[in-house]
Amino acid sequence: MIVDFWFDPSCPFTWTTSRWLVEAATVRPITIRWRLLSLAALNEHLEVNPEGDTEGYLWYPARICAAVQEGYGTAALGAFYAAFASRTDWDAAAALAEAGLPLELAEAATSERYDDELRASTARGIAKVGPHVGTPILAVGDTACFGPVLSRVPEGEAAGRLLDAVLVIAGTPGFHELKGPPPPEV
Repeated sequence: MIVDFWFDPSCPFTWTTSRWLVEAATVRPITIRWRLLSLAALNEHLEVNPEGDTEGYLWYPARICAAVQEGYGTAALGAFYAAFASRTDWDAAAALAEAGLPLELAEAATSERYDDELRASTARGIAKVGPHVGTPILAVGDTACFGPVLSRVPEGEAAGRLLDAVLVIAGTPGFHELKGPPPPEV
């Protein structure tokens, strides 16, 4: 089963969800196809940026991700994302090195060369669920949903059961939204 996963590399909730999906892949026969959903592209037309990114810094890691995907494919994109998003310093060069990718890819951060593809990929993800969401988006064939938004990563079979449940819920005709209580303050 192929799971398409749209993510923005700067979103911490998306990072947690991505780690759940990687964990679920250890107990379910899934292949993750990493897709880009740029919050910078999604919000660029808004008068007030909901991410508070008035300087456009969220474009930088998304552009590097786009360069990785174009040059090396979705598996390399997943490896770079794992290395980048696990860092607290946003050091793209260190993440590229950790993922075994050329350091020159970091130069994409300030280039607008990938912006049209980022917009198009974002639009493809949003088209799966509608314009009222952001990242992450998960899709298996015609079944798609925003999220799930997680505050911790389920392990082992619990990760697999959550994937099973998400697909059943998202595939139910008329399904729109499901939310739980917010995570406790730490």
